[in-house]
Amino acid sequence: MSEKGKVVLITGASRGLGLAIAEHCLSKGMCVYGTSRNPGRFSDCSFNLLQMEVTDSSSVKLAVAQVLDLEGKIDVLVNNAGVGITGPIEEIDLDEVQHHFDVNYRGPLRLIQSVLPSMRQQGSGMIINITSVAGTMGLPFRAVYSAAKSALLLSAEALRMELRPFGVKVTNLVPGDINTDMAAGRYHAPVIQNSPYEKLYKKLLNRINQDVNTGSSPEAIARRVYKIMCKSNPKLYYTAGPSFQQFAVLLKRVLPSRLFERLMISFQKLD
Repeated sequence: MSEKGKVVLITGASRGLGLAIAEHCLSKGMCVYGTSRNPGRFSDCSFNLLQMEVTDSSSVKLAVAQVLDLEGKIDVLVNNAGVGITGPIEEIDLDEVQHHFDVNYRGPLRLIQSVLPSMRQQGSGMIINITSVAGTMGLPFRAVYSAAKSALLLSAEALRMELRPFGVKVTNLVPGDINTDMAAGRYHAPVIQNSPYEKLYKKLLNRINQDVNTGSSPEAIARRVYKIMCKSNPKLYYTAGPSFQQFAVLLKRVLPSRLFERLMISFQKLD
């Protein structure tokens, strides 16, 4: 089957990367369903936008059921919805950590569990998780984000093998910084006056926000996602985004851990 006419479900599609993926898939003739917590705010949307809260299992199941009732199938699931979080591990609020994992890890699992019965029944389908370069390495003051994205990446590695007999493909896009408004919605643990981390965390926080502004365009990443959809036998993951960040993923795999750590400390200016 060609990609034209395939039914695609994309979470977090009201803005940013999710919106770019949805619009690009629509331009290629796909039947696109996106999700948003507040779809009523986007009445001029060019594709079908459903209400979904990824932390609510009932909401996820309802949205998936709507697509299946209307189209009879879901060919591709793109787990894109997510949030950011920063802060020193010693000081970060554990309730925020729990919420972060509920959105960035358990959220995608809820979607996966909801679409798999129909994908298995039809003997085909593809699940694409939008993870992050941060999920391939521990980044200072972004440990929780790295942990959640790493959990999703490794879970997908296992899921690929579990689903092999059923014709359902699983892959991950591992992007670096993307120029979206994600930084505005990211949870930042407060910079605490006289904290031992105050000076360093404040400096890194400013840099983290600046890096997003110089990241790849959502449209470029969306084109990459579409190319992955067109593959009959996708790899475990594909990198995207700024070339030096993609190169860091390769370095992490081949360099001795102490050498890579020294490079990271130097790059992040933690000395």
